[in-house]
Amino acid sequence: MLYESTPTIKTPRLVLRKFTENDAEALFEILSDEEVNTFLPWFPLKSLDEAKVFLRERFLAYYDELSIYRYAVCLKEDNKPIGYVWLANNESNDFGYGLRKEFWHKGITTEASKAVVERIKNAGYIYITATHDANNPRSGEVMKKLGMTYKYSYVEQWQPKGFPVTFRMFQLNFDGNGDRTYIKYWDMYKNHFIEENV
Repeated sequence: MLYESTPTIKTPRLVLRKFTENDAEALFEILSDEEVNTFLPWFPLKSLDEAKVFLRERFLAYYDELSIYRYAVCLKEDNKPIGYVWLANNESNDFGYGLRKEFWHKGITTEASKAVVERIKNAGYIYITATHDANNPRSGEVMKKLGMTYKYSYVEQWQPKGFPVTFRMFQLNFDGNGDRTYIKYWDMYKNHFIEENV
């Protein structure tokens, strides 16, 4: 079933909406921070021009498609993006998020993500996955709060950053089939294993 691309969602504290061309400066504030960037799969943005390219290529270019979920996370009081939540449009249905560090540890990512996941579920998706660096367990806690289940870990030579990272793969099956596991990363990376007490 296909649904409108990135429909606006409101939560108690947030407005989740499409990015616009006017959001380049706000996106630059998020993605130029080296600490925020530590666990993101790209290098910190160095200029507003880079932010404009990122905005076009990673967000705006997708909004003409149906059932796309690439959200700017904004506080209700000013509607300015302080983060993002998105779902990759590929077979992994990989769910991801990022947030300015001034807003960490306030439950904002969880609040935004729960609302988007509910919309994804209602759109008829069977499952979503998400991965986090083992050195970033707080991201894993967000995944657990979304109802996701740890499946396995694998070591990837992370690109473009070029160093090995142990990723933990989580999955949420909307149809209740707890046995379904997206196995691609397990098959792709020889160094894979299941950790205890994740």
